[in-house]
Amino acid sequence: MFDKKNKPPYTDLLGKTNRIVEATQIKGDVFSHADFRLDGELIGNFTSNGKLVIGPSGKVIGEIVCKNVDIEGIFNGKITAHELLNIKATATVEGDVCVGKLAIEPGALFTATCVMKNPEINHPDGTQSK
Repeated sequence: MFDKKNKPPYTDLLGKTNRIVEATQIKGDVFSHADFRLDGELIGNFTSNGKLVIGPSGKVIGEIVCKNVDIEGIFNGKITAHELLNIKATATVEGDVCVGKLAIEPGALFTATCVMKNPEINHPDGTQSK
């Protein structure tokens, strides 16, 4: 009677954000289709089709692969941000960075190698953006 249109996968997650609060430590790998805010500590790898925000009390040691990343806390490792890496004044970033676009506020500590990629990027889910 009613035709159901095929929705793209994970569209019901748009606007929803996972959150790890202060004083929480995760050891291992995290994969999320939705946006993610980390105010605790992650020792491991993070992969997402959305945005990762590392809050002022957040700390990541490992590898990040996602669409957009905002860093206010501490990061040490390798980041691949397919679109934008935004480093706030309170951030400390060390390691290797591969981005589409990079924004660094004055006051941030940025000790990393950086490669800017072509805007046509393959995402972890196999899709491409321009």
